[in-house]
Amino acid sequence: MLSIFAFPKPFRGHIATIQRNAIGSWVRLRPQCEIFLFGNDEGTAEVAKEFGACHVSEIARNEYGTPLLNDVFEKGEQSAKYDLLCYVNCDIILGSEFMRAVGKVSRSTQRFLMVGECWNLDLAEPLAFDQPMWEENLKALVRQRGKQRGPRAIDYFVFPRGFYQQLPPFALGRPRFDNWLIWKARYLGAAVVNATPMVMAVHQNHDFSHVPGGLHQIFHGEEESRNDKLAGGFRRRYGIEEATHKFLATGLRRNWAGHLVLKFRWRRVKLGIGTFFWRVMYLTRAPRHVLGLRTGNMKRFKALMTGQR
Repeated sequence: MLSIFAFPKPFRGHIATIQRNAIGSWVRLRPQCEIFLFGNDEGTAEVAKEFGACHVSEIARNEYGTPLLNDVFEKGEQSAKYDLLCYVNCDIILGSEFMRAVGKVSRSTQRFLMVGECWNLDLAEPLAFDQPMWEENLKALVRQRGKQRGPRAIDYFVFPRGFYQQLPPFALGRPRFDNWLIWKARYLGAAVVNATPMVMAVHQNHDFSHVPGGLHQIFHGEEESRNDKLAGGFRRRYGIEEATHKFLATGLRRNWAGHLVLKFRWRRVKLGIGTFFWRVMYLTRAPRHVLGLRTGNMKRFKALMTGQR
């Protein structure tokens, strides 16, 4: 029914543990999914064999050695035997409700992109898949100490075969391509479905030691700048809150709030509210800190106002 493809980081240390957790959750999805692991980084071929996944070793990369989105999507579609495809980051745990959501959304509309907000969670150990209650235990842990990532960090994309064509050569693992994929779906007139209310997807926190320069290089380096230019800048940085529909227990429903967000986006551009926001933050810094209103505590508000992560 569904072909899942992902590009793992090298299987070393903590990253290896959380990626095995993620892949282990995918192989337990029902109906059973076809899984592809891309790349020739350390451990990828061995882990693909261990989990019974297909392995595609050769993927186009830029001069920094970063894999390119267009080649991953193209080869994923060429290799898949199913007509429903899912690109997912390799640190994302998917539970049993994920496939139920995919089935119901795909039966409701033919042209769609299904996305959803994930929950950040610290996991240092392998999941106990041999225990019948592993998924319930994980969800309890998420409810206790998990935090939602925010609507502009998109970690999984479900869409039909042939939906995306001639994609730009975005650098994977760098900002902007995920937001552009949502913009493109809306530009194509498809239903963009926010499955957050019905799908608890878990993003396992990790460091960024796999990239020279770490977090700063990822979000402020040349590859981020290049991705932003390929995406077309601020006007095409769509997030989950700009979905056309929400998937609820009662089925697919129009997301009228998403239309309001888009209207506010254009007004925000005209008024220069992003610059105004940061001026206010600077001028009110001292009294805000006394009250505990630090910028970090206002992250979600900043994301809505500036369109950034």
